[in-house]
Amino acid sequence: MSDGLSRQRLAGRVLLVLLLATLAGCSTWFAPPPAPPPEQPAPEPEPEATPPEPASEAASAPVAASAPQEAPEHRRVAPKPVYRPPRKPHPAPPPPPPKPAAPPPLIATRTLAADDTHGLLDTRVQRPDGKIIGRAIDMFVDAAGKPREMLVNLAGFMGIGDRKMRFPWSDFRFNASQHKAPITLAIPAGEAPAAAASKGKDNGAGKPAGAGPKDAQWLGVIDATAERGNGTRVGRVVDVLIDNRGEPQAAVVDVGSLIHERRSIAADWSALHFVPKDNALTLQSDLSDAQINAAPPYEPNLPIRTVAPAAADAASAGHPTR
Repeated sequence: MSDGLSRQRLAGRVLLVLLLATLAGCSTWFAPPPAPPPEQPAPEPEPEATPPEPASEAASAPVAASAPQEAPEHRRVAPKPVYRPPRKPHPAPPPPPPKPAAPPPLIATRTLAADDTHGLLDTRVQRPDGKIIGRAIDMFVDAAGKPREMLVNLAGFMGIGDRKMRFPWSDFRFNASQHKAPITLAIPAGEAPAAAASKGKDNGAGKPAGAGPKDAQWLGVIDATAERGNGTRVGRVVDVLIDNRGEPQAAVVDVGSLIHERRSIAADWSALHFVPKDNALTLQSDLSDAQINAAPPYEPNLPIRTVAPAAADAASAGHPTR
């Protein structure tokens, strides 16, 4: 009896379990469907992480068969260089043409000091005591251009009895600051100038002081005609400029003509040459017409500028400047 009861209880429990299972399945089928889950925004794509450099141990370790294989990384291929021929440099501009050389100077000028220079012609001559005895009217030079004598017009009484006499150049003293009488004749006190001139002193050239103006070894410069080597005329000397030492510095030359305007220039003493010709001493100058036209004019009351050919012209003419 006990076995039959236990079997009934077991069968009842099985039926109860089946009934509960049936009821649970019906509630699942006939229940309302569950609400759909709310939509969530799509997550932003994460930046690709740079894969870490594999360690030497990871590289040597075998890859698991279950690990997914990543797609191969696309590497950028560098573009091939494009050959471009080098640009030809632009040709340098041609250098500017050289400036034309300045023409060589025609003349060389020199300024004379006013307190050390004066004209010879018509300059008063005095004795050492200050008495005026006459005026200088000419100067005689040798072939080297060195002064040898001076021609003086000795004054008479009111112009009556004037005499022209020549004295050695060494007997004179010069001082341009003495405007009244820049030239002094060194003669003893009380001695007449005519007596001093007639003593017949030897003036260093073997000629007495009273020799005539036509001496072949000397030339009277004032009123002499200056010519070029080819015989063409330069002008006429109208005065000589001397310094306080008695050295001639320039000759005032009248270069005018009947056609051109009267004009005077101070020709530097180095531009003059004394050349023997036909048993006489002649005056020559290398100044060309162009140089004469370029020369500054001579004015007694203005600073005196002497003129001479430029050094190149003087050298080509064979007359070095002095």
